[in-house]
Amino acid sequence: MNNDLDLFDTGSVPDQLARIPADPAEIQRGVEDAVRAIHFIAKPTNTWKAYEKALRYIGAWCLVRFGEQLTLPVSIARVQTFVIDHFGRPERVQVDGTLRLVIHDAMPSDVDAALVAAGYKTELGRHRMTTVDQRLAVLSWAHQQKQLDSPVQDPTVRRLLSACRKLALEYGEGPKSKTAATLDALDLMLATCDESLEGLRDRALLLFGWASGGRRRSEIAKAEVRDFEWIGPSQAVFRMRQSKTGDHTPKPVVDETAAALKSWLKAAEITEGAVFRRLWRSTKVGEALSPHAIAAIVQRRALLAGLPGDFAGHSLRRGFVTEASMHDVPLAETMALTGHRLVKSVIRYSEVGDVLKSKASTLHRRSKP
Repeated sequence: MNNDLDLFDTGSVPDQLARIPADPAEIQRGVEDAVRAIHFIAKPTNTWKAYEKALRYIGAWCLVRFGEQLTLPVSIARVQTFVIDHFGRPERVQVDGTLRLVIHDAMPSDVDAALVAAGYKTELGRHRMTTVDQRLAVLSWAHQQKQLDSPVQDPTVRRLLSACRKLALEYGEGPKSKTAATLDALDLMLATCDESLEGLRDRALLLFGWASGGRRRSEIAKAEVRDFEWIGPSQAVFRMRQSKTGDHTPKPVVDETAAALKSWLKAAEITEGAVFRRLWRSTKVGEALSPHAIAAIVQRRALLAGLPGDFAGHSLRRGFVTEASMHDVPLAETMALTGHRLVKSVIRYSEVGDVLKSKASTLHRRSKP
C-alpha cells in the first residue's frame, strides 16, 4: 500500500464526473422529503387514515371552540380543555342512598351541535375515554414529527388522563373485547362451511386466520399467492409484506389449513394476486375482500353456528391467543406467531385462558363421597 496516497485527494476524480456544486440546504431539504416519503409509504394506509381523521377532528374542534386554526405546538391549557370537553364533568350523586358516579357533558352545546352538523361527530355528547386517548396519541405523534415537546406528555396532562381513565372504568367504560373464537367455536363455524365456492373460501379464511397465528383482518385481506412458500403438499409458510408491526417472520400454514387453502385456490382458479376474494352471485370470483368484509364473514359464520357473543375479525386473533394460553404454549412462541411486540398486549388477550386453566378456578369442586 502506498503510504503517500491521500485517500481524501479529490484531484484524481475524472473531470467528466464533476458537476455544478449543489446548495447544501437544497440537498438537506431533498433528503428530508425522501425520509418523510419513506416513512409515509412504509406505514399501513389505514394507519394514516386514522391519523388524518384524528387531526381533522381536533382541528375542527379547535376552530369551532376558539375560532382559531390548529397550530403546533398546542398549549397545555388547550389540551386540558380538549380532555374536559370530551370526557365530561364527573359528579357523585345520591341514588337510593348510594353514591353513584355521573358524568355530565361539558362541551358547550353550540360547539357540540356544530361538530355534529359538519359531520365531525356522529352524535351529541361526550366521547368514550378510549376515543379521547386515541386522538391525543395522534396529537402527541404530530408534535414529535415536528420535533416539538408534546403537551400530552406534560405531567399535569398525564395525571388528568390517568384520573379520567379510572373514572371511565368505574363508569362502565371498560375495554370492549370481541368474543374469542376458541377451538370449540372455530369448529362449529367451520361446520357451517359447505363445498360451495363460498364455503371453500370461508373455510380457508377461518383456518388461515386462526391457525397461522391469529392474523389481523387487514393481514388476511392483504394476503397474496406470492406470500406463500410451499414446502410440501401440506406445508407452507406465509410471510406478510405489510403488517401493523412490521412483522415479516414466517407463519405456519399446515395440515388442515394448507389443504383448505389449496382447495379454495384450485376451485376459484386463483394463481396470483389476492387470495381471499369477493364472490359475485356465489360463483364469479371478484376483487380482494376488504378488512370489513373479513369481519362480516366471521360474524356470519358465528351466527350460522348459533354462537352467542360479539364476533368479528379480531375474534380469530383473540381465540388463538386464548387457546395458546390454555395449552401452556410459551409466551415467546405465541408472540412469534401473532407478531405482538408488547407482552402486555398478549397478556390482555390470554387472561381468559389463564383464568380457566388456573387451579384456583376449580377449588369449589368437592371429591365424590
